[in-house]
Amino acid sequence: MTNSSRSTTMIQFPGSPFNTMSRHKDKYEPSNPRRSHTFMPLEEVNAGKKSQWMELEITGTIRNLSPNLWKLQHLTSLYLNDNNLTRIPPEICRLTCLVQLDLSCNKLRNLPPEIGELVTLRELLLHNNYIRALPLEMGKLFKLQILGLKGNPLSTDIMTLFSEVNGTDKILSYLLDNLPITAPLPPMRPWIPLGHPNRNQPTCIFTVMCYNVLCDKYATRQMYGYCPSWVLKWEYRRKSILEEIRHYSADIISLQEVETEQFYNYFLPELKRDGYDGIFSPKSRAKTMAESDRRYVDGCAIFYRTAKFSLVYDHLIEFNQLALANAEGSDDMLNRVMTKDNIGLAALLETKEAAWSNGIRPDPSQIHQPLLVCTAHIHWDPQYCDVKLVQTMMLMNELKQLTQDAVGHSFRPGHNKADPSHTQLLLCGDFNSLLDSGVIEFLNSSRISANHPDFKELGYKTCLQKGIANFSEKTNEFTHPFRLSTAYTTDVMPYSNYTYDFKGLIDYIFFSKTTMVPLGLLGPVDAEWFRENKVLGCPHRDIPSDHFSLLVELEMSPTYSGLGSNGFIPRR
Repeated sequence: MTNSSRSTTMIQFPGSPFNTMSRHKDKYEPSNPRRSHTFMPLEEVNAGKKSQWMELEITGTIRNLSPNLWKLQHLTSLYLNDNNLTRIPPEICRLTCLVQLDLSCNKLRNLPPEIGELVTLRELLLHNNYIRALPLEMGKLFKLQILGLKGNPLSTDIMTLFSEVNGTDKILSYLLDNLPITAPLPPMRPWIPLGHPNRNQPTCIFTVMCYNVLCDKYATRQMYGYCPSWVLKWEYRRKSILEEIRHYSADIISLQEVETEQFYNYFLPELKRDGYDGIFSPKSRAKTMAESDRRYVDGCAIFYRTAKFSLVYDHLIEFNQLALANAEGSDDMLNRVMTKDNIGLAALLETKEAAWSNGIRPDPSQIHQPLLVCTAHIHWDPQYCDVKLVQTMMLMNELKQLTQDAVGHSFRPGHNKADPSHTQLLLCGDFNSLLDSGVIEFLNSSRISANHPDFKELGYKTCLQKGIANFSEKTNEFTHPFRLSTAYTTDVMPYSNYTYDFKGLIDYIFFSKTTMVPLGLLGPVDAEWFRENKVLGCPHRDIPSDHFSLLVELEMSPTYSGLGSNGFIPRR
């Protein structure tokens, strides 16, 4: 055994030269010029020095492999080329850290289906064997960059496909698309009760859904290589998305990543049949595009059940325009925030009599309550936590202005006008932020330190202080005037976004905690189902987006003039 600069261990069997030559290479060419071996000095061995090897090379004319090989689950590279192997056992699937696997120049006639479990593989060499067919399970090797197939009696169709540009990707797509999905349907997501309706006073009970539906242009094999192409197709996914929306039948539906054309030609007409109306706005980039391209721009949508709510007005929040207007000479605001075209969309709704359905009839003056509903899609990149936080602060400042503007709207002839301190807030969206982020800290606690690390010590303080957020010199904190609580935490929902590379809770439903109480919410997809069926990520045949929908049932108490703040802290 040897120690190497590439941490390679070589096992040499009797009768084989030290530098074994692959049969498909020149006589004097090393089998793998990237690997060189050095012996550990005897004194180091005697001193007990450990060889920290991650690679293993077995050379010789071996025909069988020891079962102990599959216990070396730390291996990242395994070189079994230039032997007389006639089969690779299914236990190879235990080597889940493998990045390189060389099986060239053996006598293999087939590969075990279990090879598809080696999803970290980036290089798989199968040159000069007797392989006539590739297992469909190989299509799951979505990280594979180098595939060696020469010298095998594979079908003409496979080799023709392989010879094309991006042949490896095309082979993998072909195999994965033809691999049957045998997993059973996931169990129904549980409904988690949190409380009981208040039977002592009139209350408005309604359900809210938040759902990032993954728009078509982002659903690519480059992004979701573990998904068959037919699973990613919008024509397939949109049916499941609409079925899910209809199944849960929420009174208010907040959607992100809805393409413009899909809102107007699919979601709006379909949901109108079910008693909804809705509003929509695309991301800011749509303004600069031709009509033919604008229809593919995604944005945010809000739907509401017309039997329970009516729309007073809606308002678009464009973060890049707010950044431009409030830059105050900040290069960071101009270069980092203004260049991102994320949006928020708000709708001021008014409750109708049908919304007050808990059995106690409200006073006529209480029926038409204002409810400010907002959906947002915050910037995605983890390297831009400062941008996420600044966008969220802009969002809350705009919502504050909207609650104050609501004073000017009469909600019904003969009824009192809306008091901004009585406008209740419902905030839903994909915030692309974990619970321990500055974004969620700001929303949950109504404040954040001006020195919070998510600001990255960049030059935002002056422009935020002047036009975007309330600032306290005494505490050195930025604040917003709402008292909010989130319906979902990781205790209930470990993740709302589930892909191979990332799993976490980044979608939220916030509500005014002084006047709204959650009665129940929709729980997560069963984690055991993912594990037992080795589901690498979503989308999946049975899960049409890489996000899971959130659903909460809320009970809202009416607000009374003169009884103080209701989810809003008036400026003192």
